[in-house]
Amino acid sequence: MDETVAALAARARVIRRHIIRMLGEAGSGHPGGSLSATEIVTALYFGVLRVDPARPDWPDRDRFVLSKGHACPVLYAALAERGFFPVEELLTLRRLGSRLQGHPDMRKLPGVEMSTGSLGQGLSAANGMALAARLDGRDYRVYVLLGDGETQEGQVWEAAMAAAHYRLDNLTAFLDYNGLQIDGPCAEVMEVAPVADKWRAFGWHVLEIDGHDFRQILGAVGEARETRGRPTMVVARTVKGKGVSFMENQVDWHGAAPKGDQVQQALAELERV
Repeated sequence: MDETVAALAARARVIRRHIIRMLGEAGSGHPGGSLSATEIVTALYFGVLRVDPARPDWPDRDRFVLSKGHACPVLYAALAERGFFPVEELLTLRRLGSRLQGHPDMRKLPGVEMSTGSLGQGLSAANGMALAARLDGRDYRVYVLLGDGETQEGQVWEAAMAAAHYRLDNLTAFLDYNGLQIDGPCAEVMEVAPVADKWRAFGWHVLEIDGHDFRQILGAVGEARETRGRPTMVVARTVKGKGVSFMENQVDWHGAAPKGDQVQQALAELERV
């Protein structure tokens, strides 16, 4: 386990540097929620998901849905590092004609399972994928990542109710619980707590973890795999802008790209981690 954690931590550092370079080059995008979700996405793509970059449409692959689609820099970085497309393409983020737009497009980029960005819809799509696996007799698993501010959307709770009703135990959701959204703290905009109790009340198996601890992330995935008859929600406590000192817990970095010296400072800090 120690070697696995060390390898994942090294990969996460690479992915964080990609995020900063991409956003700095693009001059726009969403660093805060990309950085807060880095360990979760890294653990999934390099320690959990059964995928084959040479066959992105392999029927038995595991599925990952980034419901908070504005955090696509972390997804793009993971897909590139996993081999779905060249790493060099990351610096085309948000350019006219690029496959890497401000929200992921399943029609253009291999490895993207669902076009997302209109918040609140990813869990519904993941439900459909999980139910399809059952109907088709396949054993793939489905993972979905939601933002905490996103759970203010009513459709999330309709999907939560449906997943429990259909007993989708091949579905695991992660909540990136960093406490901040574009307009400020979630507690001030529209309180989402008590988060774990709400999901339990909707019939889910719920785990609460440190979303930057690889051991806890992998442990939660393992427990979810062993859970029968219920979907699993992993409430992951995270830090918005994790890894970059001037971005951490700062709501202004939800959707603002670093520039010039900020890029260099961020990259220098990430080299020292």
